[in-house]
Amino acid sequence: MTDDEQAIRELVSTWMKASEVGDINTVLSLMADDVIFMVPGREPFGKEQFRAASEGMKNVRMAGTSDIREIKVLGDWAYIRNYIEITVMPLDGTPMPRRGYTLSILRKQSDGKWALWRDANLLA
Repeated sequence: MTDDEQAIRELVSTWMKASEVGDINTVLSLMADDVIFMVPGREPFGKEQFRAASEGMKNVRMAGTSDIREIKVLGDWAYIRNYIEITVMPLDGTPMPRRGYTLSILRKQSDGKWALWRDANLLA
């Protein structure tokens, strides 16, 4: 495994752990400023919309796993094909399991760190 592949795996792990504890700022720090998310049934959205949606979920807990199926590094760009299982647990509601694939494009930043640049999330 190359250093870049290891760094990308660590980014995904950090994202999952931060999401579980509701650490929005850490999750946001893993994104490029011009990130674009694509999910079924919605127009693509960016970092500020992600922040707003995350802040609206402060009373929700999440637990999940990530199984990276493929990483390909191409210079300062990389993609990940990932299988994710998440359970969203509202404080006063029924747990909602979601699972599926994501295809993410990452870009190496000027500081040498990887950041999420585009994300197609197919969780259902």
